[in-house]
Amino acid sequence: MLGTVTLLRRYPVKSMLGEDIGRCAELTEVGLAGDRGHALIHTATGAVVSAKNPRLWRSMLALQASAAPGGDVTITFPDGGTAAGTDPGIDERLSAFLGHPVRLAATPPPGAQMEHASPDDVIRYGVTATVPTQLRPLGAGTFFNYAALHLITTSTLASIGADLIRYRPNIVISTPGLAGYPENDWLGRDLAIGETVIKVIARTPRCAVPTLAHGMTAGVDKSALRVVAEHNRVPAFDGRAAEPCAGVYAQVLRPGWIRVSDGVRPA
Repeated sequence: MLGTVTLLRRYPVKSMLGEDIGRCAELTEVGLAGDRGHALIHTATGAVVSAKNPRLWRSMLALQASAAPGGDVTITFPDGGTAAGTDPGIDERLSAFLGHPVRLAATPPPGAQMEHASPDDVIRYGVTATVPTQLRPLGAGTFFNYAALHLITTSTLASIGADLIRYRPNIVISTPGLAGYPENDWLGRDLAIGETVIKVIARTPRCAVPTLAHGMTAGVDKSALRVVAEHNRVPAFDGRAAEPCAGVYAQVLRPGWIRVSDGVRPA
C-alpha cells in the first residue's frame, strides 16, 4: 500500500478557495463531483480568470466557494457575506470586489485560455509586479488546467513545511514514515482507491499560487514555492524540462466512490 486517503476537497469555482467534502465523494470521469464546475470570465479579454496571474487575480483566493448537490454554487466574501451563483447582480458584485469586469460561467467559452505568470518571475519580483504572462489553453470543454484530479502526500507537505491549502489538492494521501516527495515515483502508474482506478499522468508543476495569501489563514509566503524550486525541480513527465513540482495529476480510469481512510494501492 502506498498510503491512505486523509482528505477530500473540491473547488467549485476555479481559483477560489474550496471546501472539504466530508468522508466520501463521487469520483467521476471528470474528477470529483462539483469540482471546477464554474469559473469567472474576464469580460475585457475573454480569458478564464486564474490566480496564476497574481497581479490581477490574487484576490480570488479571498473568496470561498461551495457547491450544492444540484450544481449551484454559493460564494462567501471576506466580510462573511454570501451570494448564490444564480443571484441577480452576482457578476456586478464580483466585478466590484475584484476591480475588473467578470462574469460567472458554468460553461467554458470555446478555446478557453487563461493567463499564466512564470513562477520564477514571481519569486524574483513579487506578486504585485508586472511580469510577462502567457496564454495557455484549458482542458477541452473544462475549467481544468491540465487534468481533472490532483493528489499530494503528507510527506511532500511536510518536506515543504507549508499548509496544504496553498497547493489546492483534491486528495491528500497520508504517507507516514516516508520522507521527500514519494508521489514523484507514481508517474505512469495505475492506482486503486476505493471503488476507483486512476492513472498518474504528470507530476504537478507549481505556479505562483502557493506563494499568495489564502483567505484569513495563510499569508503571502514565497518559501511555499522557493522550497519546491530548490528541492524538487524535476520533469513533470518524460521529455519536459525540470521545473518545481509538488503532487501529481491523474486521470480517472474507473469512476466510483472514494472515502477518507481508503488505501491507495497499485492497480
